[in-house]
Amino acid sequence: CPTAADLRPANGTRLCAQLYADNSPYYDQCCAGDVLEVPPGSDVPYMPRGWSARVSSLVVGTRCELTVWSRKAKKGKSRRFSA
Repeated sequence: CPTAADLRPANGTRLCAQLYADNSPYYDQCCAGDVLEVPPGSDVPYMPRGWSARVSSLVVGTRCELTVWSRKAKKGKSRRFSA
């Protein structure tokens, strides 16, 4: 997985988080498959099409916090992740 400080796409802008579709019990094989990039200041009450219940690993950038909910529209239990 990339480090929190490494979250910069090809164009050089900063990202707050990257969510990955594939996971593995082996750390060096985690953070694989499709990637969902989360830019700073994002407020998304619904996962993009095809991502619901699909995220298996994530990396949160420095000076960022990612809050996720167990149900759509920011309902249910929440959990916060940081670098």
